[in-house]
Amino acid sequence: MIVLDQWRRSGKALPLVWGKVWEGVRTRAFAAVLLAAFVLSAPAQAVEPDEVLADPALEARARALSKELRCLVCRNESIDDSSAELARDLRLLVRERLVAGDSDAEVIRYLVDRYGEFVLLRPPLSVGNAALWAAGPVIFLLGLGACILFLRARRPTSRPDAPLSEAERAEMERLIRRD
Repeated sequence: MIVLDQWRRSGKALPLVWGKVWEGVRTRAFAAVLLAAFVLSAPAQAVEPDEVLADPALEARARALSKELRCLVCRNESIDDSSAELARDLRLLVRERLVAGDSDAEVIRYLVDRYGEFVLLRPPLSVGNAALWAAGPVIFLLGLGACILFLRARRPTSRPDAPLSEAERAEMERLIRRD
């Protein structure tokens, strides 16, 4: 390290050997950061072992339902993928309802009655949902139309120039001669 510091202070270029070593260190560091990012970005399983049902068929139904329900804390994440406490409570609630003998539709209806359609990741098409989806583009088009009208109103009208009156012509001549 002392040798590197001396070379830096001297202002000279690093010898070829040190340059290759430094390049190797940078490459390895980049590879380590890339590997860490890849490992840390792997999807985590939020369903904990104590939540899993003993019956594989019921567990498969619970997992399928959990993938269709939105975590109310995480917004655009299913309760199956979320590690939030509320998502855990909802997963347990789904499993309790399935063990009690409810069908998939009954479980969904129970959760929608309790939390509203927002709990569904893919809510059914209704008038309210259609209006909500259409509102964004409609507002955008209205704004675009307002901008176009505003810009057209600011544009000067294209009319031929009116000829100068005698008084205006005399004033113009006087101003030109003064220079």
